[in-house]
Amino acid sequence: MAHYQNILVVIDPDQDDQPALRRAVYLNQRLGGRITCFLAVYDFAFEMTTLLSPNDRLVMHQGVIAQRTAWIRQQAQAYLQAGVTIDIIVEWHSRPFEAIIRQVEKGNHDLLIKMTHQHDRLQSVVFTPTDWHLLRKCPCPVWMVKDQPWPESGKALVAVNLASELPHHDPLNAKLVRETLDLAERVNHTEVHLVAAYPNTPANIVVDLPGFDPAIYDDAIRSQHLLAMKQLRQAFSIDEKNTHTAQGLPEEVIPELADELNAGVVILGTIGRTGLSAAFLGNTAEQVIDHLRCDLLVIKPDNFTSPFSNVDDDD
Repeated sequence: MAHYQNILVVIDPDQDDQPALRRAVYLNQRLGGRITCFLAVYDFAFEMTTLLSPNDRLVMHQGVIAQRTAWIRQQAQAYLQAGVTIDIIVEWHSRPFEAIIRQVEKGNHDLLIKMTHQHDRLQSVVFTPTDWHLLRKCPCPVWMVKDQPWPESGKALVAVNLASELPHHDPLNAKLVRETLDLAERVNHTEVHLVAAYPNTPANIVVDLPGFDPAIYDDAIRSQHLLAMKQLRQAFSIDEKNTHTAQGLPEEVIPELADELNAGVVILGTIGRTGLSAAFLGNTAEQVIDHLRCDLLVIKPDNFTSPFSNVDDDD
């Protein structure tokens, strides 16, 4: 069960508005717990000068850290005055994603929240290299917050895999649905929907197998997915009208349904240590994510191990 009592918020150093912090406070007011604001700072110019001794560089680093800490405290002032428990950590580190993941493990954080930006013309979410590293390697769930208000009556859309025979997919499906329902119940009774995409008939089968009937094949695949979806929704008492099984590529089906439902967040599962793999048709999650226009919550299986686990930090 996802309680999200110890949230780590990645601060955007380039703007005063902090949607990730705002979302964290929103959750905190409903779930309780504490919030930590984190920022990794670095300026290569400080390392290049030969006129400064190591002690002088350290003093300059500490000066920058103090300035940024005061700036974050100013950003969080209204929340602090309202009684929200917020800690502030600023570190000098040349690789932000690594510093963030190490802080997640050091602080035993159970949720990471970071802001993403939108492409003004396309309205799609733009993910940075740091975002991708966090999505692939962070051991706790990662919530990527769009820098736009939460939609009115926004829903939660869980993408599940109903096609794979691999043993880890069923537990991951169950974890995605269970944790989303639990969170939705405690945060404004958000409506939860499930979606699964199944493939079109491969064109080469029709060519290579004379007498092959693609209609029969499509019906069989569709029936298989509908039955699997029925079993999943019944296990969690989800209404049939809140489940969606559609033919097509996941990177098309899922973003289109998210738009249609006016979803506030899409929940995906990840499996591999460094490769992002949604729990549906192999390594398709990256294409799905690139087409989303809403928030994204990425959850990993129980046995996931970050590449940075049990590695000493020399910085």
